[in-house]
Amino acid sequence: MFVPSIFLVFIMSCIISASVSYESKSTSGHAISFPTHEHLDVNQAIKEIIQPPETVHDNINNIVDDDDDNSRWKLKLLHRDKLPFSHFTDHPHSFQARMKRDLKRVHTLTNTTTNDNNKVIKEEELGFGFGSEVISGMEQGSGEYFVRIGVGSPVRQQYMVIDAGSDIVWVQCQPCTHCYHQSDPVFDPSLSASFTGVPCSSSLCNRIDNSGCHAGRCKYQVMYGDGSYTKGTMALETLTFGRTVIRDVAIGCGHSNHGMFIGAAGLLGLGGGSMSLVGQLGGQTGGAFSYCLVSRGTNTGSTGSLEFGREVLPAGAAWVPLIRNPRAPSFYYIGMLGLGVGGVRVPIPEDAFRLTEEGDGGVVMDTGTAVTRLPHEAYVAFRDAFVAQTSSLPRAPAMSIFDTCYDLNGFVTVRVPTISFFLMGGPILTLPARNFLIPVDTKGTFCFAFAPSPSRLSIIGNIQQEGIQISIDGANGFVGFGPNIC
Repeated sequence: MFVPSIFLVFIMSCIISASVSYESKSTSGHAISFPTHEHLDVNQAIKEIIQPPETVHDNINNIVDDDDDNSRWKLKLLHRDKLPFSHFTDHPHSFQARMKRDLKRVHTLTNTTTNDNNKVIKEEELGFGFGSEVISGMEQGSGEYFVRIGVGSPVRQQYMVIDAGSDIVWVQCQPCTHCYHQSDPVFDPSLSASFTGVPCSSSLCNRIDNSGCHAGRCKYQVMYGDGSYTKGTMALETLTFGRTVIRDVAIGCGHSNHGMFIGAAGLLGLGGGSMSLVGQLGGQTGGAFSYCLVSRGTNTGSTGSLEFGREVLPAGAAWVPLIRNPRAPSFYYIGMLGLGVGGVRVPIPEDAFRLTEEGDGGVVMDTGTAVTRLPHEAYVAFRDAFVAQTSSLPRAPAMSIFDTCYDLNGFVTVRVPTISFFLMGGPILTLPARNFLIPVDTKGTFCFAFAPSPSRLSIIGNIQQEGIQISIDGANGFVGFGPNIC
């Protein structure tokens, strides 16, 4: 299996290894170096999309590792294209569907950070009504990565979308007046001995945005930027992760849900708010979790991982400050100072990536967005620097959201300039070539996997995160980039 490389550079130390390197001086006078070029295996990348890996079937053992003290557990993290209910099996269709989802996801994030998404949703706006037909989610939704967990007592296994930008944990529930299609039977709370409704008078109900009350039960509603929504009642329920049993987790029991998540039962919110799974388990896990995303284009049976607990935080990681935005407390912002191409820092003002006091701009780490977005002026300077250093490669027409593409048909490998993120506090994260030059068809067309943002918000997408262990230490306010391939 082809294993991508990752390089992490610290201002006070040298890079792990590099055959070709760029050297400069740090502010303390120490030399730092990192690679200026990477080799992209064109044949391997095309082979992976022509002959995609087999899907992971329903009887998978979801637990990678599990500790008896319940302080940490590790789950398999699956890309949507590897699941048995994946809608598209050929790369052109799955690519176009992914880009459509991506546009909707970016719309969600930019709307949220501009405070447009906090209005109360009226039932007539969502079209609720008795006897409406079941709505399929097979061609909609922004979920990219899934885990399999147990819900209720007795345990019922369910696929759940993970979302590091959302706080509510929810599943579709019977009776379901509006439901999209999911692969597992819809959860029936009447069959679970551990299901307990949350009363309106509960302090938990007051912590939920847009909460309401009906027949003494706490109601919730969440509308996402792509038009999808979930609405129902809040409850306390038992969730099971392998041998780890977590009781009294606040979840949404969604009786009216529309258009999301392609076969999954619901959403596992991992955001920075108190109602996310991470927030609710703060005392047990120290508010820490770690994940590694594995792309569709890896060999059969390979999966990523999602791990909870302070013990998962790796030694030797490059730690950067976690920045909180009161306007969008669910999102994980990091400090980024600039971008590099081929070992040369692109002349972009640091203010381009700054989170303002009003909550505008900044840089968000997001698992649900595929393609990294940058403010328009920063993107243009970054793209032009990459184009200038790839003038020897034949160009191809623009494709979908990508304006910089190359015709690599007939190439075995190509040498391309490295892409680097200059992070606050000194670390420099240099990406493997497959994380920024990706195949968009089976004919050898590869595109520069970045795009302009519709706002000042920068979003580091999951394509750029693939193969890197990313750790969130919410209690201490840091995000870590692991030094090892996971």
